[in-house]
Amino acid sequence: MDPLFQKLFSQMPLVIIWFSAIAIIFDQNVSAVSLPNHETIPAVFAFGDSIVDPGNNNYISTLVKCNFPPYGRDFAEGNHPTGRFSNGLVPSDIIAGKFGVKKLLPAYLDPSLHLQDLLTGVSFASGGAGYDPLTSGLMSVIPLSDQLNMFKEYIKKIKDEVGESRTAIIITKSIYIVCIGSDDIANTYLQTPIRRLQYDIPSYTDLMAAQASNFLQELYGIGARRIGVFGITAIGCMPSQRTIEGGKLRECSRNANLAAVLFNSKLTSEMGALNRKFPESRLVYLDVYNPLLALLQNPFAYGFKVTNKGCCGTGSIEVGILCNSYSVNTCENSSDYLFWDSYHPTDKAYHALSSLVLDDKIKDFF
Repeated sequence: MDPLFQKLFSQMPLVIIWFSAIAIIFDQNVSAVSLPNHETIPAVFAFGDSIVDPGNNNYISTLVKCNFPPYGRDFAEGNHPTGRFSNGLVPSDIIAGKFGVKKLLPAYLDPSLHLQDLLTGVSFASGGAGYDPLTSGLMSVIPLSDQLNMFKEYIKKIKDEVGESRTAIIITKSIYIVCIGSDDIANTYLQTPIRRLQYDIPSYTDLMAAQASNFLQELYGIGARRIGVFGITAIGCMPSQRTIEGGKLRECSRNANLAAVLFNSKLTSEMGALNRKFPESRLVYLDVYNPLLALLQNPFAYGFKVTNKGCCGTGSIEVGILCNSYSVNTCENSSDYLFWDSYHPTDKAYHALSSLVLDDKIKDFF
């Protein structure tokens, strides 16, 4: 094993124990947190993949969709699929609520949006996207480069409506969330041969980190200053990865988790360098790897009973179009489950993770 892998992996149990000592009851209603200096955030913007895609994929030609039951089963009044890869909300919604902006962060491509929807923020994310351009290409979804182009288009739209001065305030004072990278490792690298023929895991995570740095510099160049970047979670423990790579016992995929840890270490290094290069920036690393391990290690403390399979269907492999109204054995009580489908957490888990990941980091954006 690579020495860096050994060093990083050896530290994990200590982190698990630390988080597992905490028992928290999470309220499903998102309450805005107290911001430093009583600041008001004008808008929240999200870039990335299915974790923060509220339905952009509904409006493009791709198989990576979820705008059908049982997705959205617990959204609003219930049984309302929106294109969110969840039974309810996704983290971009929850984060917008925490910053006191609004309860739902809509998809930029939604044709029903009004001016006020735009002014308070949107998500440009696309389920299936990755830092590696090949990832988005394989899934026929919106790559990060096009998400940036949509943001530039957005700026022109609101500038035409509210003027340059107000637009500048919105762009510089808002919160930006970047959540992407899991599909690069879980799908593009581990499940297709193309990148494995070109890279080993260390060099592939180098490619991802370089792409992440380039994206963040471009986003800063457009005007963004307060940028929260999610690391990759313990993707080897997702039900689908347990099924594909976990053997007969469906254990967590060690290779996937080690790749996530290695990438996260490189991402934090790149972000530190960019914070030094751009003194006006507030680039905040958001660790979701260890919080997910906390939920897996001590689920009962957080109100979960099932952690190794999703609620939808058998819970072992169903995701996207495989998780549909014909999926047999879909669970009755999703709040017992950490995962909704074989790849995405439940609404309840997203609330728990968002609090663990973000609450202590909010001050770092100011």
